[in-house]
Amino acid sequence: MRLYGTYTPAKWDEKTIEVIEERTKLTKVTAEFTFEGDIEGIARVEYLMFYSPFDPEDMHKSQAQYVGQIRIVGNLKGKSGSFVVNDAGSFIGGVANSELSIIGGSGTGELTGISGVGEYAADEKGCTWEMDVSL
Repeated sequence: MRLYGTYTPAKWDEKTIEVIEERTKLTKVTAEFTFEGDIEGIARVEYLMFYSPFDPEDMHKSQAQYVGQIRIVGNLKGKSGSFVVNDAGSFIGGVANSELSIIGGSGTGELTGISGVGEYAADEKGCTWEMDVSL
């Protein structure tokens, strides 16, 4: 089934791991999002990000590649539980785009056995996601 919705950042804690050269660096992010739409709940994520280049004056002018794992806890069309998603994407021109893949065996509760793939996009206008899932 195809699922749609929006999400809102609730927490974004980014720390520099290492500045490699003057305009490149590695960071680690701990974040939380609120999901709305066909999935309603809270998502917690850990990201590793590589910026090339980064602009310390305006991070929206920076570019980054990132990977993360997101644990979503809540309801999917009335079924409760949780699952974990691999997230791989890029941040370019102030827009984040990601490819998502549900990790097999990560579903709990009524979401046991969930599988699927999807994507999200985020910019200053908002954050949207779409996923194709099977239960």
